[in-house]
Amino acid sequence: MPPADDLLSTAAYGPLADRMRPQTLDDYLGQQHILGEHKALTQAIKTGSLHSMVFWGPPGTGKTTLARIIANTAQAEFIALSAVLSGVKDIRSAIERAKEFQQQGRRTILFVDEVHRFNKSQQDAFLPHVEDGTVYFIGATTENPSFELNNALLSRVKVYVLKDLSTDDIVALMQRALTSEQGLAKQNIIIADECLQMLANIADGDARRALNFLEIAADLATAQQDGSNLITENVIQDVTSQSLRRFDKGGDAFYDQISALHKSVRGSSPDAALYWYARMIDGGCDPLYIARRVVRMASEDIGNADPRSLQLALDAWSTYERLGSPEGELAIAQAIVYMACTSKSNAVYTAMGAAMRDAKQSGSQEVPMHIRNAPTKLMKELGHGEHYRYAHDEADAFAAGESYFPENMGERQYYFPVERGLEIKIRQKLEELQRLNKAAKRNRKTAPETPG
Repeated sequence: MPPADDLLSTAAYGPLADRMRPQTLDDYLGQQHILGEHKALTQAIKTGSLHSMVFWGPPGTGKTTLARIIANTAQAEFIALSAVLSGVKDIRSAIERAKEFQQQGRRTILFVDEVHRFNKSQQDAFLPHVEDGTVYFIGATTENPSFELNNALLSRVKVYVLKDLSTDDIVALMQRALTSEQGLAKQNIIIADECLQMLANIADGDARRALNFLEIAADLATAQQDGSNLITENVIQDVTSQSLRRFDKGGDAFYDQISALHKSVRGSSPDAALYWYARMIDGGCDPLYIARRVVRMASEDIGNADPRSLQLALDAWSTYERLGSPEGELAIAQAIVYMACTSKSNAVYTAMGAAMRDAKQSGSQEVPMHIRNAPTKLMKELGHGEHYRYAHDEADAFAAGESYFPENMGERQYYFPVERGLEIKIRQKLEELQRLNKAAKRNRKTAPETPG
């Protein structure tokens, strides 16, 4: 291990985000929903009562920092692993070190960053050592632990959800960095409150991102005659011009935002739908993915209440393929707004689900003879298609009283049109056909038998 002086020297020249990492709970910003004065985690930290846990939250929300604060407060050894760089060999080495500390009467926190990147066998390697108290396990993940962590590991830890930092928290963090000796105090930086607010907004809830931007902006600041260095709005725009909002195509942010878009359309809120669409485009989402989801919305949530929605969604998809960005994005927006405003029905979606359940549960029911295909003489002789009533030869092209279900199933109704949009007329039509069916069946029962 390098001498203490070397460590201090390295820290002095490390990234601003590392230099400004809080050392105590009092200096820690945000996460008051789990770190409020009377919260259980706060009391556990202050009393040094350790337990294994997982911190789940977006990047830059203080997961690693909080783990280090817990170790410092509890006077426990802190061993850090990165699931991106470490393997089973590194886990074994860390456990051996923890056992040595245990023999010396010292507790160990084993911190694993990006723990979701460990596979099942790697995660299982922690279990016996968490069980016997060799280590207190703290994992950090940006992904949903329910999907990414083994049930065995999940059952042994407490999951804490960390949230994006507020813009006020990020502004306060940058102000602290500007006046701190460990931060930028020696550079005598001048920056307007409006510019700090701009940086905080662009950071998108990520403290590390905000401090990285601030550090680069400080290096590009303009020297003033009084010895200060001015960060202008132009500098901030240059520093952040390539920045994209947080949007991981494989992670929760992705699925949460597409869910928000879908539910806004379903809820007939065109403005909210446009907002989430814009958020996804701003975050780098492929517009064609959104176009495909919009087609699904047209069938699932609008259906026959307004069949034009499906065609409009397909047209938007085709238009984007022809024009690309940004022109094609407008066509998708047009489809989204139309579908948010039009009549809604999930009747077909519900009917399809009910029919699928019957198909799976009813087995291989035979097709009734009268509606079987009869392309050959033999099949006709066997009765295929016999007594089939060709609907176009019937009054109003409807064979009243005819049945098309398997004989053992009887009649079923899956599709219940709603009292909205075009389905109002569809409902009226089906009710009339049902009336004709019932009348035909009554007449069939009361009709005298034909003499043989």
